Amino acid sequence: MKSNNTLNRWFVVFGAILIQLALGALYAWSVFTKLLTDPNGLYQFTATQTAWIFSAGLATFAFVMILAGKWLAKIGPRKLTILGGLCLGLGFVLGGFFGTSFWAQFLFIGLVAGAGIGLGYVVPIAVGVKWFPDKKGMITGLAVAGFGFGATIWVKLAGSWFGGLLNYAEVFGLPPVQSVFVIYGVIFAALVLLGSFVMINPPEDYKPKGWNPEESRAVATMGGSSFEPTQMLKTGQFYSIWVVFLSSAIAGLMVIYCIKLFGIDALEFQGVSNASITTETAVAWLAIFNGLGRILWGMISDRIGRKTAIIIMSAAQGLAMLATYHIFIHTGQTTGLIIAACLIGFNYGGIFALFPAITADWFGNKTVGRNYGWVFSAYGVAGIVGPLLAGIFKDAASAGSSPIGWMTPFLIAGISCLVGALIMMFTRSPHAPATRPKSQAPTMAAGHGQA
Repeated sequence: MKSNNTLNRWFVVFGAILIQLALGALYAWSVFTKLLTDPNGLYQFTATQTAWIFSAGLATFAFVMILAGKWLAKIGPRKLTILGGLCLGLGFVLGGFFGTSFWAQFLFIGLVAGAGIGLGYVVPIAVGVKWFPDKKGMITGLAVAGFGFGATIWVKLAGSWFGGLLNYAEVFGLPPVQSVFVIYGVIFAALVLLGSFVMINPPEDYKPKGWNPEESRAVATMGGSSFEPTQMLKTGQFYSIWVVFLSSAIAGLMVIYCIKLFGIDALEFQGVSNASITTETAVAWLAIFNGLGRILWGMISDRIGRKTAIIIMSAAQGLAMLATYHIFIHTGQTTGLIIAACLIGFNYGGIFALFPAITADWFGNKTVGRNYGWVFSAYGVAGIVGPLLAGIFKDAASAGSSPIGWMTPFLIAGISCLVGALIMMFTRSPHAPATRPKSQAPTMAAGHGQA
């Protein structure tokens, strides 16, 4: 039975990747915006309207995760995954049938599909950590890697692979954008439902073969001490990692939103003729390194420790943001933009492996599903602040002005990441919750019975 349990945990990894490939639909939104904003097209949305649909998806995704964490314990991981998959698929299908107006897409793509992503996202992380307490960084990285890579698949499938679905798709007589919504909705639901079959918690007493952590280390740093959300919210450590998560997410989401606009402005100012092609290349590399960062930062953190990894990642992101214009753009031109995109994407991807892992380390493996939703709420705030930060300064800049105006949001985001690294340096892991079950003997030695 033990060998089967050990084998089963790798099936969990496979299921997690399938689920996250579908949930990565959110990052593929940019492929639809050109057609949605075409002034001579069917929809004639403004750029602000398409940004609001994207931000609504990000915010709904993040805040529904808090509810998902509560429901996870009540209905179990498989049922919650199925609910998330059906909600995601339904949002895109309804967006296909009724999405001729901004408000319809805002409702179905932004809110309904965003809620489906929030319901499904926490499950692979929570289940994976329970199966891999010995490799939490690696498993959280693998569990969410599909989210980053999925965006590339859905963008390419809609835009260029096999002729690009947006160029010829017609389902039930619907126009291409809405037809792709319907097709993607069915695919997303199918992938999530398939992955749900292996979303099963291990036995209560499960321990990986050969894994024998020291008791003191298990309690202090390996998730042996379980905090309920109400207990976690009373600790200073929660607010520290929330702020650090916020600063890193603002930087990444700001760049994801503006890299094409910023890149074209900066490169054309330098006299580069193929600026649009270069920025598309930069976007593709950012997505690839976003996925790689989720895996590699998780593996790195298993070796050097979660706290140290977060400090290095935050500091590196801050320096990359500050250097983007003066080094990579001002002097590096096209190569510089691609390098900047790779570095920022790599560090941004790391937050999705490191923060669920440190949430499990500091506040408990068993309660990570309920706790991580609260930590992840920082992402919802960042999803609004990051794009708006770039958009405000872009709109304020005069037409034809130097791209130096872009540096204010890069400066703000970069400094916030460096401050986040400093905050993490001075944050220590929390002590075990003071409360104990009444049945527990009060004379137990310190360091024991604190799970």
